[in-house]
Amino acid sequence: MAEHRYRAVLLVLDGAPVAQVARQFGASRQSVYTWIERYHAGGLDALVNKSRRPHVSPHQVPAEVEALVCDLRRSYPRWGARRIVHELGRRGLAPVPGRSTVHRILTRHGLINHQEQNHRRVYRRWQRDAPMQLWQMDLMGGVFLASGRECKLVTGIDDHSRFIVIAKVVAEPSGRAVCTAFAEAMTTYGVPSEVLTDNGKQFTGRFTKPVPAEVLFERICRENGITARLTKPRSPTTTGKIERFHKSLRRELLDHVGPFADQATAQAAIDAWVHGYNHSRPHQSLNMVVPAAVFRPVAKDPQQDRHDVHLPEPQDETTSATAELLAPQLPALLPSPRLPVDESHIRAVEFEALISPIGRLCLPSGQQLKFPAALGGRTATVWADERSIHVFIDGELARTRTSQFTAADLKALVQRGGRIAGPEPATPALPNGPHSPFVVEVDRLVGRDGDVGLGGQRIKLAAQLAGQQVTLRFDGQLMHVIADGRVVKTLPAPIPPEQRAQISGARSPRTAIIPPSAQALRAQRKVPADGVVMVGGQRLRIGRAQAGKTVTILIEDTVFRILDGDVELPTHARNSDKPIRQFKAVARTRK
Repeated sequence: MAEHRYRAVLLVLDGAPVAQVARQFGASRQSVYTWIERYHAGGLDALVNKSRRPHVSPHQVPAEVEALVCDLRRSYPRWGARRIVHELGRRGLAPVPGRSTVHRILTRHGLINHQEQNHRRVYRRWQRDAPMQLWQMDLMGGVFLASGRECKLVTGIDDHSRFIVIAKVVAEPSGRAVCTAFAEAMTTYGVPSEVLTDNGKQFTGRFTKPVPAEVLFERICRENGITARLTKPRSPTTTGKIERFHKSLRRELLDHVGPFADQATAQAAIDAWVHGYNHSRPHQSLNMVVPAAVFRPVAKDPQQDRHDVHLPEPQDETTSATAELLAPQLPALLPSPRLPVDESHIRAVEFEALISPIGRLCLPSGQQLKFPAALGGRTATVWADERSIHVFIDGELARTRTSQFTAADLKALVQRGGRIAGPEPATPALPNGPHSPFVVEVDRLVGRDGDVGLGGQRIKLAAQLAGQQVTLRFDGQLMHVIADGRVVKTLPAPIPPEQRAQISGARSPRTAIIPPSAQALRAQRKVPADGVVMVGGQRLRIGRAQAGKTVTILIEDTVFRILDGDVELPTHARNSDKPIRQFKAVARTRK
């Protein structure tokens, strides 16, 4: 820049007009005259740019304050400019520099990492008008013990004051553990008007299959007059306040401490951090006021130390329900009379066992049978040999499973009070081995959407079968759906023959499929491109793969059987009483 100006000055000194030199160098005439004066006064060095900084800055932050700002930032790296300004005021500094001033100090000393703000969505901020109107609750992990176990943390925050009302470390995130922490918080602070949670199974039973059910948390809310609100699925920003608390707890405590010695040590450390969060740490959303200064719990009865909370009465007052659920369930054999027999020739054993409160029947071989939780506490009669296990409840066959018992296990059962059993009371389970049976049956309960779970996939049956118990019979390449003793539908088998023995609840067939009647009426239809034909005013979907073929339809009292030559295709339940007048195939034509 100095050389540029020096050439302009030389041209003027050589006699060139000032206006011409100004146009040539892109400057004004006043600038050219200024360069000439500065050159005569100080030579070439005077043409260098000079600083325009004022000689005196009366409003400049003192060096001591600037050093204090930098020290606070280095000591507490998570403090921003707003928090530092608040801390300077608490330490009696006057006047306190502004937030932008502190931000410039941190930027000037390289204590801020600039981040690009990329907000793809605009969130609407909301909060309740007063404390105890709404609590937000959630579960978080990341609380590790020295044994390697990961505990969970039940958390709750008051929506208005940001006061943490729940921070309970639990070994298992069960519904009972969540409700216990919720009840302890209500007895301490009072009953809130509303509670907001996500759609976890601990908080709601709206997604319980096959039909929704009320869980313990919802029952507690209902009996205490609390409105239970749920977020939309996959919308964590609705409970953003409790999620932000999780971030602070993880970054400021859990990420900087090693595994805790035990659960009690983890609870003590989290309680100490939460106490500081509630009573010492200013919150920016509260205008730098601590949450405890804004939170107002429900007033207590002067004659009582705790708030009254209505809780469901436990079924057993002598045993904690939580301990009962977490305790290992051993097979509870009931005493039964024994006869002197030769235990070396035991073929089958019969005994009684108790189903645990969570619907598990645990057997000495390590095998577990699952039942609905509603059957918890019931007595079941078990018939077992080395191939099959049959479970009877109130004289009704409830389960048939492949046995894992050995001869030694059967002998041990007899020694513990079991009875030598007679003939097998039901159809045996499928045999173990590489050779899979050709015909397999399995019982399933049809869901509300008309489908069933089979081999890890959902199979669509029919909407009118929702809520019914059906038997699925795999025979060759077909799967027959049997309801109330009759075939209501036949579909292509979704499970290959070599995998059918591994289906949960698979067994040998109990009854034979009713063969097609020899006197059944027969109709023929040519399958159009959409794979749907009409018989007696009823639409029968055969499949587009059969388009162009002429199929035979056996018209029986309850079903329509569709045959392609000698190969049986899908079977449809008959739901129309209209007479059938057309028996020969006629191709449909478009008009």
